[in-house]
Amino acid sequence: MSAAPMKPIRSFLFVPGNKPTWIEKVVDAKADALILDLEDSVPHDLKVEARGIVRSKLAWLAKARQRTFVRINRSPHLYDFEDILAVVGPHVEGIVISKPCGPEDIDCVSMMLSEAEYRNGVPLGTTRVIPLLETARALELAYEIACKARVAALCGATAKNADVARALGYVWSPDGRESLYLKSRAVMAARAAGKLPIGGVWQQVHDLDGLRQSARQDRALGMTGELLLHPSNVATVNEIYSPSAEELAYYEGMIAALDKAQGEGRASTIYDGEHIDIAHAKTAREIIDLARSFSA
Repeated sequence: MSAAPMKPIRSFLFVPGNKPTWIEKVVDAKADALILDLEDSVPHDLKVEARGIVRSKLAWLAKARQRTFVRINRSPHLYDFEDILAVVGPHVEGIVISKPCGPEDIDCVSMMLSEAEYRNGVPLGTTRVIPLLETARALELAYEIACKARVAALCGATAKNADVARALGYVWSPDGRESLYLKSRAVMAARAAGKLPIGGVWQQVHDLDGLRQSARQDRALGMTGELLLHPSNVATVNEIYSPSAEELAYYEGMIAALDKAQGEGRASTIYDGEHIDIAHAKTAREIIDLARSFSA
């Protein structure tokens, strides 16, 4: 049985786990969630130290009401149980895993999480898993991965010259045409399984216009948020993935128009020049509820 749906995340910000002052300062960026990274952003000889730093900051972040995930390491054969054992607890919402080959990797890490939850006195099944779809096989089996009980979101992210580009052999472009299919596949798989689809990653972190364009494209595809690499990118992405005041006024007017039509015995009406019916009002209510969840 799947866990309850996870509250949406617009901005999912990576922070190197070996940088304690960065971890403390980055809370001011107001990202919906942090990913404390023990993997690629940490030099190999600092990984044990980073694990201790991350563990020491989890309670502090929870007190600051910061949603927190941890990206763990993996060997060619297994995810790092020492990482898992160190971070699983009441202050971590979940773990992020890189380069799963398929659903069997989710089963493997889920068993490791259950053992860590048992040892650390955490209710079984409470630690969520967010896989980064970075291998060709994982992208092909996106729905099977999304259906696993612990999986709360799928990351169909495409960074320039990174793992996905290498796995599929595509050439990155700013307009993202080469990754449209794989991102749409991640969205469809996540939505079909009742999970969140997460996009990104914009590597040119000081190019905020490019970030805005890329995030808008991802949102148009159905993504609910973005993986981010720099605190300066958070505000832009939060804005793009939040319904604007104009959108909210439009959808509130739509609901009122249909309510009026129904009161007159009709199931549809013309609103702002367009035909609307019950399906449109349902969409409008979901968007309004989403906006309220971000401001709560």
